Amino acid sequence: MDQTFSYSATIRLTYANDRGMLGRIATAIGEQGGMIGAIDIVSSSGKGITRDVSVNAANAEHVQRIAEHLETIPGLELQTVSDQVFLKHLGGKIEVVAKTPIKSRDDLSSVYTPGVARVCMAIHDDVESSYSLTIRKNMVAVVSDGSAVLGLGNIGPEAAMPVMEGKAMLFKEFGGVDAFPICIATQDVEEIIATVQRLEPTFGGINLEDISSPRCIEIERRLNETMDIPVFHDDQHGTAIVTLAGLENALRLVQKKLSDVKIVINGAGAAGAAIAKLLQLAGAEHVIVCDREGAIYAGRTTRMNPVKDELAAVTNKDGLQGSLRDVVRGADVFVGVSSPDVLTVDDVKSMAAEPIVFAMANPDPEIRPELANGHVAVMATGRSDHPNQINNVLCFPGLFRGVLDVRASEVNDAMKVAAAKAIADIITDDERCSDYIIPSVFDRRVAAAVAKAVADAAAETGVARRRPKNSAVGL
Repeated sequence: MDQTFSYSATIRLTYANDRGMLGRIATAIGEQGGMIGAIDIVSSSGKGITRDVSVNAANAEHVQRIAEHLETIPGLELQTVSDQVFLKHLGGKIEVVAKTPIKSRDDLSSVYTPGVARVCMAIHDDVESSYSLTIRKNMVAVVSDGSAVLGLGNIGPEAAMPVMEGKAMLFKEFGGVDAFPICIATQDVEEIIATVQRLEPTFGGINLEDISSPRCIEIERRLNETMDIPVFHDDQHGTAIVTLAGLENALRLVQKKLSDVKIVINGAGAAGAAIAKLLQLAGAEHVIVCDREGAIYAGRTTRMNPVKDELAAVTNKDGLQGSLRDVVRGADVFVGVSSPDVLTVDDVKSMAAEPIVFAMANPDPEIRPELANGHVAVMATGRSDHPNQINNVLCFPGLFRGVLDVRASEVNDAMKVAAAKAIADIITDDERCSDYIIPSVFDRRVAAAVAKAVADAAAETGVARRRPKNSAVGL
């Protein structure tokens, strides 16, 4: 059976410790197209044995079929079926841990009253000392209103929390950055802005996440104008930075220059707009952005908004009109941040020689890699089960590490371009190939390289307020 495994469950089974029973269990799982991941003993006695069997399957329904088939085995009792993803989320995925032990009255009086009063007054006299005397120095707020969570849409702030918790984990794991999820119970632009502004005394930076477009663009712009700490919308700029990094290596592979190639971006939301702008900042001169209506161009009047008006003014300098199929003809690069299956094999065949396709819609890309393979020089997606995953984890931990290390007041364009170059340069000329144009998210060199590049760019552009002694990456 040709089976894709994307779901994992733990099935607890109790049975008499008879010879051959474990083999019958394994056979039953295999008969239903499942795969055993691990087998662990929970308990054993003269009456029987209880085991946890980890099973890889296609989905929840597949696990249910496997469980029902197991129950047909005489002498076997099925106790529970537990989704391993849910098990990892029970009680949340992060916690607050004290850095200083409290083992005596002296400890207590130092970290709390009366000793803490002296620290409070020191900060009162010099607010800047809050960066050295509190968690603010290394703390980022991960802020969402739950209006555009992954590919799930507007599911609300409570349902967004598992994603924001996960984001906080990634900040810590890959960048040594402490982060905390803040899910706001409003989707009103003004209320979101006012709420985030009031968080400033506690945090050294703000990471906006999963806020729907075009509101997210206005929110980020206004917050950057009014706050003295950097505000970064990862869905926009993190995606753009990693896309630029991957594209730099793809172009090196096919020996084309960014300034020469025709790039078609499908998707005119926050990510598409940010990608278009960053590619142009890096030197791209022939960028066309498409939406459901087709190419965006100066003078178009249907299905427009302020974001698209701005794109029309700075992209598509030749004024190309028509559908995605029309404008992708002859293009060197396709970048998709849109919807599944909008690009066909015939579209890819109509592109320039050695075309580059970044189909990043998740979970289903604009064109499936198995269809595009053989027709493209380089294929990238947003998925982890294919080569060349364009994943924001390559960007935001190291970027915020660098930002916090120099106490940058903002994340400017030079810092974004520097981050992209740092990611791209991890891969050497000897290593680069069609299946390796972007580093693995588990490559521990990435965050340190991005942090240094971002910190240096911040200093060079005058937005750094200190020079770091040591980076916390890897601590």
